Order: sequence, then C-alpha cells, then structure tokens
Amino acid sequence: MAETPTRGGVDVVGVGADGWDGLSDRLRALVAQAEVVVGGERHLAMLPSEIGAERLPWPSPMREALPGVVETWAGRRVVVLASGDPYVAGIATTLQDFVPAEHLIVHPAVSSEALARARMGWAAETVTLLRDHAVLPRHLADGQRLLVLSRDADVPDEVAALLVSAGLGTSRLTALANLGAADETAAVGPADSWGHVVPSLHVLAVEVVADPSTTVLGWSAGLPDDAFEHDGQLTKRDLRASALARLAPTPGALLWDVGAGAGSVGIEWMRAHPTCRTLAVESHPDRAANVADNAARLGVPALRVVEGRAPDALTDLPRPDAVFVGGGATREGVLDTVWDRLGPGGRLVVHAVTLETERVVVDWASRVGGELTRVAVETARPIGTFTGWEPARAVVQWAVTKGETP
Repeated sequence: MAETPTRGGVDVVGVGADGWDGLSDRLRALVAQAEVVVGGERHLAMLPSEIGAERLPWPSPMREALPGVVETWAGRRVVVLASGDPYVAGIATTLQDFVPAEHLIVHPAVSSEALARARMGWAAETVTLLRDHAVLPRHLADGQRLLVLSRDADVPDEVAALLVSAGLGTSRLTALANLGAADETAAVGPADSWGHVVPSLHVLAVEVVADPSTTVLGWSAGLPDDAFEHDGQLTKRDLRASALARLAPTPGALLWDVGAGAGSVGIEWMRAHPTCRTLAVESHPDRAANVADNAARLGVPALRVVEGRAPDALTDLPRPDAVFVGGGATREGVLDTVWDRLGPGGRLVVHAVTLETERVVVDWASRVGGELTRVAVETARPIGTFTGWEPARAVVQWAVTKGETP
C-alpha cells in the first residue's frame, strides 16, 4: 500500500545519484501524491512529467526566506527532495529549525559519506567528516582520515595548497565524483603534485601523512607562541594552558575572550571541540584583524571578532558559558558586566600583570570567591657561553565559577 504524504507536515526524501530511477516504489508514490514538491533545480528536473504537484525551487538566500516559504506549506502535502541522507550536512538539518519535529519525516538514501567510506575501505570510526575545508588545519595529524564535503571543483586545489603549506605535501587526496551514478569517477594523487580537474559534485578523501621532521600542532591547550601572529599582546603558552584548564571548554559552550590581543585563548577554546564557540572582543583594529587571520589559519574560521571596547562592546552579546579577561579588567564596569552576564556555573578567568589589576582581582575574590594563583615562568636562555634562567613577568590568575562561596 502506497504511503501518503503527511498533510500539514513535510516528508524529506533522500535521492541518490541515480535519481528518480533509484527511488523505491514506495517513495515514488509518496512524491506522486504530494501537492507541493520542493528541491533544487537538479532534483526537480528529474521528476517525470506525470507528477502534477506544484514544483517549488529553493529560494536564495535560503535560510532567510525559509520562514515565509514554510508558512505557505500549511495544510498541504509537501515533499522535499534532497541529496543522499538529508541529515548529513543536508536540508533536514536546516528544516528542523522551522518545522516541528512531529511534522518532519525524513526518508534517507545512502549518504555520499557512506559511499565514500565504502570506496576507500574506511571504517566509520576511523574517519572525520568535514563540512567545510576551512576547518582542515584543526585536524592535521599523521594518519588522520578526513572526508571533505566539497562545495565546488576548486576545493581539492585549495586543500592541496593548504597541505603543502603545512609541510604535509605527501598526503594523499582522492576526489570521488558522482558517487553512486553510472559515471562515478575517482582522481587520486599526492597534495604536492595534485593537478586533477574534478566535477563540482564530489567528496574529497584526505589521508594525512606527516614525516618525523614535520611540525604538527597538537590538540591540547598550549600551542607554541609562534603559531600566532601578534604584536606582543599575546597570552603566552604556559599561562594560556593554565587559563584554558580552568575555563574548561565543553561541546557547544560559548567563550567571551575580552581584550583578545592575538586571540590565542579564544582560538584554542574552539580547537578543543568542533562545536565550541568564541566571541573575541578587541578594541584595536589591527589586533582585531590579526585575531581573524589567526583563527582562519588555525582551523577555526567561525570565531567571531567583536571590534570594540569593553564593557560597551559586551552589551548585546549572547550570554557566555565562560569568560577570559586578558586585558582591561581595571576599566570601570568590565568585571561587573561580565559577572552579571555569567549564569550559574559560568567560569571566569582574569589575568593580572600590574599591581592595579591585582588589587582589583583580589578584591573581587574576597567578595565572590574563586582561586588566586601567582604564576611565574622562567625559561633557560644563553648567558654568554653558559645558560641561565630568564624570568617572564609574574601573573596573578583569578579563576572562579559563579555560585562558589567565598
């Protein structure tokens, strides 16, 4: 018995590269009974002429127009056509923000991710899926297997250039095009001699190869200071690692990096997990630009830079889960605003280099609690033909979780 599309709801039908012919009889019947069929031009063009439903192409820009479009579907039988598994970087992920869960029914096809893994012979637990190759630098380590959902034919060239610039030119690329179709192809080669022309519709498989001499940035807190472009306004490696240990990044959590400087704390917060988010607040235009450049180069391009001076720049920002104040703690209203916006369980870390800032954090600690730590770092440096310890400025670190008792 043919399935009837949900009246007043939305059925999302995943379509493989074999198009209409690859759909089951049940799904064909589902489409045939719809009053509205929505999809991209490629999906709508595959429909047989006898499908009498209204054919509605996706608007552009899609997300901004979707609320109005979804309103027009009310009370009608709607089928949305999508590629592969609509929940793998697909339209179903977007639609669930506008269609109630009980009215959204998804019928997935085999995803391009699953097909790519099958062609490469890669088990799912050994692969990381990337929806944007701009985040690739976060994942560069010897032996990593990555699948990149490419947006266009230029992506393999851009990925190859990125790998070469990182000293990973022997990494192997495989561009798998038109997966599941009769004209499926695969282009293979190392990054440092990549020269293939590939179709826009492809998945790029990356096998990262790093020899022992290659410097690969780790995933734990405390990247080398020279990983960041900066003008001297940088939270140094050992202090940064200490601060991040107390800020305690968790999946999906939002950090305010106030007085961001080079953005090192906020960048490492986002490198801790793909869903971590950072708002980097910096008043100096050149430094703000530097934060964005550092974030892009280190694989967290979604970091948002807020150019402005705290506390005014904090007014309309979404509530944070954690805040790092690396500079500006003595400015009137900064810590008051931060403390007010933190919810219960929110973490705050403030670094004090000057006596004036130290007095401020000691006073705050006496009122709201937390941990005061004085961190002094010394590094071995040459003294003539000998070696001695060169001290950096000691820093007082105040770390507190909102809700603690003084």
